[in-house]
Amino acid sequence: MDYVIIVAGGKGLRMGGEVPKQFIPIAGKPVLMRTIERFHEYSSNLKIILVLPKAQQEYWHQLCEEYHFGIKLQIADGGETRFHSVQNGLRLIPDDEQGIVGVHDGVRPFVSVEVIKRCYETARKAKAVIPVVPVVETLRHLSGDKGYNVLRSDYRLVQTPQTFDIQLLKAANQQPYTEQFTDDASVVETYMRAYPQGLGVGSITMVEGNRENIKLTTPFDLRIAEVLVNEE
Repeated sequence: MDYVIIVAGGKGLRMGGEVPKQFIPIAGKPVLMRTIERFHEYSSNLKIILVLPKAQQEYWHQLCEEYHFGIKLQIADGGETRFHSVQNGLRLIPDDEQGIVGVHDGVRPFVSVEVIKRCYETARKAKAVIPVVPVVETLRHLSGDKGYNVLRSDYRLVQTPQTFDIQLLKAANQQPYTEQFTDDASVVETYMRAYPQGLGVGSITMVEGNRENIKLTTPFDLRIAEVLVNEE
């Protein structure tokens, strides 16, 4: 059985409003609903786990009634960090479950179905997969009050969903939390370094993402989102 854990714990402070960014409507529909619909479009059999702060769950249920949103899912409580939120989501997956689990940002509603499929299908063999896109801007490395340019061809921008063998991600999330855990791939990589024989996987596999799969963080991102919805 395959799962997706959609993490939506943002407070929307950089949006400059009181409504958390995952609930802001784009062209008449909340961001989070658009995100969930993408994964349901990929597969109606996919088990969806939504991680929300406990204080936001009642509001989410109200939105579901208001927008007649009926896609079935389970809800887990948000944690202190993304790592702890994913841990809470993983607890809703049976310990002996076999399959693939994806972890996706709730405020990335424009991931393509093709990218979702690519991530899940690649993970069936590779066991740890992230979607990436090339860097198009010039990059400069900072060192104190100085800096120097670096080759952008040596870097990639990382997106979600990040997909993993369920047992691998469950094992990796038993590690103590550190600030180095910036995403799920970093959690799994730390685990693989500690247990190089673990589950027969030695590295993270990168697959092509889609440029539209942006993380909605600022008011400018919302303006882009409106354009993307209209184009669709």
